[in-house]
Amino acid sequence: MSRKNVFITLGVVLVIAAVVGANFYFKRDSGLPVTVEAVKTRDLEQIVSASGKIQAERTVNISSDTVGRVVNLAVNEGDRVHKGQFLLQIDPKPLISRVDNGTASVKAAEVTLDQMQQAVITGRMQLELAQQNLKRQEDLWRQELTTKETYDKAMNDLKVAQSTLAEREKTAAAQSSRIAQEKANLDSARYDLSRVRIEAPIDGLVTARNIQEGEMVMIGTMNNAGTVLLTLADMSSIQAEIEVDETNVPHVQIGQQAKVSIDAVPDRSFRGHVTEIGNSPIQTSTAGQAVAAGTQATNFKVKVMIDEPVPNVRPGFTCTADITTATRKDVVSAPIPAVAVREVIYDANGQIVRQPKVDKRRRPAVEPVASAEELKPGQMRKEAEGVFVLRNNRAEFVPIKLGVAGERYFEVLSGLQAGDQVITGPYNSVRGMADGDAVKIDTKKQ
Repeated sequence: MSRKNVFITLGVVLVIAAVVGANFYFKRDSGLPVTVEAVKTRDLEQIVSASGKIQAERTVNISSDTVGRVVNLAVNEGDRVHKGQFLLQIDPKPLISRVDNGTASVKAAEVTLDQMQQAVITGRMQLELAQQNLKRQEDLWRQELTTKETYDKAMNDLKVAQSTLAEREKTAAAQSSRIAQEKANLDSARYDLSRVRIEAPIDGLVTARNIQEGEMVMIGTMNNAGTVLLTLADMSSIQAEIEVDETNVPHVQIGQQAKVSIDAVPDRSFRGHVTEIGNSPIQTSTAGQAVAAGTQATNFKVKVMIDEPVPNVRPGFTCTADITTATRKDVVSAPIPAVAVREVIYDANGQIVRQPKVDKRRRPAVEPVASAEELKPGQMRKEAEGVFVLRNNRAEFVPIKLGVAGERYFEVLSGLQAGDQVITGPYNSVRGMADGDAVKIDTKKQ
């Protein structure tokens, strides 16, 4: 082969190598594979979810006003009872004795009062006689037909009769008050006797029975709670008592609609509405748990009334409530995975400053981040929420203003328009992506 042919062959090889190398280089620099989604308008619902327990709206703890032994217990835990139904009986014998004793005391006091009233009548007659005798003595004294001694005696007899009558009337009045007291004690004993037979105050379910037949019942004192014999729950009106995180409580309002899911009733949810929002956090101090201050979650109790019947429901069932705290109709929305936080530079007019930079490979790009010494007068750096929009095969960071959060999308108040292609993944790529990065649509994952 001649020298000329050798050079020609070598030149062809070099050209082919250059073409292959360039092709490999440009393929390598074609961009990071990403998935995108077009921005659309849609309806959104902001949901606050929290878990808790099913409880009856009305619960009654039944205790006793009298000390005694249970001699008849007619219900068990789990029984359904009706208002007025007999529940249990406390031994009435001590109270029957009190009633009998009170009745006898009242009768004896009434007999004594009768005797005192008769004495009052006698005293009044004696007073009348003394008054008549004094009048006769006064007439005789004026006629000088009686002695001074007889006249003075008649006057003294009148004073004694007046004093005796007043004393007897006071004694009779005191006895009348004593009779009223005895009758009050008798009424109290009769009331206590009526309370030893306990009946159901409401229609409901016996959710707890803390007494057995034959056990003693204790009444409450200032420092000691009395025995709670039974607990009745009105299951015709039930509610979900849930614990809502402090960050979500401000969005919850009275009357908001909710869906309640009960673990014991799978594959079904029940309509409800918010009826009560706690103003104080739930105290979660538990013995044996050392929780550092500041790390303990702060929750508030929210009650959701269930608006439809729940079959075979019992207090204490675990449930989850999804409260609709806001709704939006036909609004621009962005996928939640597309939202990221980046530092951007704003000028004095609030516009983003995008400084050009030379790509280490072949073409300029722009990025919103610069070092502190590069900031010019009037510029400021701060973090902003935004999305990466696909423009000219590059990821451009666009700050946005967010509204309510739906299950999969954020409401976008400003920054995006319907039709914009936002980068949604992969997650690690979005997390580490910078403004101006070269990207390409991964057709395999679209």
